[in-house]
Amino acid sequence: MKETYAEDDFTLTRWTSADAPELTATVAGSLDHIGAWMIWATDGYTAEDSAEFLQRTRKQWETGETHDFAIRVGGSIAGAVGLMAREGGVEIGYWLARDFTGRGLITRAVRLLTEEAFRLGAGYVEIKHDERNVRSGAVPARLGFTKVREEPVEKPLAPSCAGTNHVWRKEKP
Repeated sequence: MKETYAEDDFTLTRWTSADAPELTATVAGSLDHIGAWMIWATDGYTAEDSAEFLQRTRKQWETGETHDFAIRVGGSIAGAVGLMAREGGVEIGYWLARDFTGRGLITRAVRLLTEEAFRLGAGYVEIKHDERNVRSGAVPARLGFTKVREEPVEKPLAPSCAGTNHVWRKEKP
C-alpha cells in the first residue's frame, strides 16, 4: 500500500504524528456533524484522542490490519478514509468535516482505494453505514457496489444512528 495518492489538489496521505494538531482542530470544528454518526466524536475530541488514534493507526499500518489516510484538499485535512483488512477482502470507512461535504471527496477516495485494494489482491470491498445515514450510503451506490445485507450495530450508538447498518459489497472484477 502506498503512503500517498494524489490527484490535482486532492490527496490521500498516511497519517503521521505531525498531523495531531490539525486533526484535533478538524474534528473539534465539526463535532456535531461527525458525532451524529461516529461514536468516538460524541463527547468531544481532544489532543489526547488524536495522539491515541495516530499511535494506533501507525501500529495497525505496520501489521497490515488497517491503512488509514488523511483526506487533504489544498493541503488541509478534510476528513479521513481507511481500509480495514477482512477475511478475503477489505472494508472501507470514512468521514468528512462539515465544510468539505458535497464535493465528491469521499467518492473520489473510495474509488481510488477500491481500485488499489483490487490491484493488491483483495477479493472484495465492503462499506457499512447506518441506515439513517443516507449521504454515506450514496457513495457505494454511486460506485456500483451492491447492498448485500443489513446487520445490527454494536452499542453504544452515535446519536443519529438507528442501530442497523446497510452493508454494500463490490467483488473484484
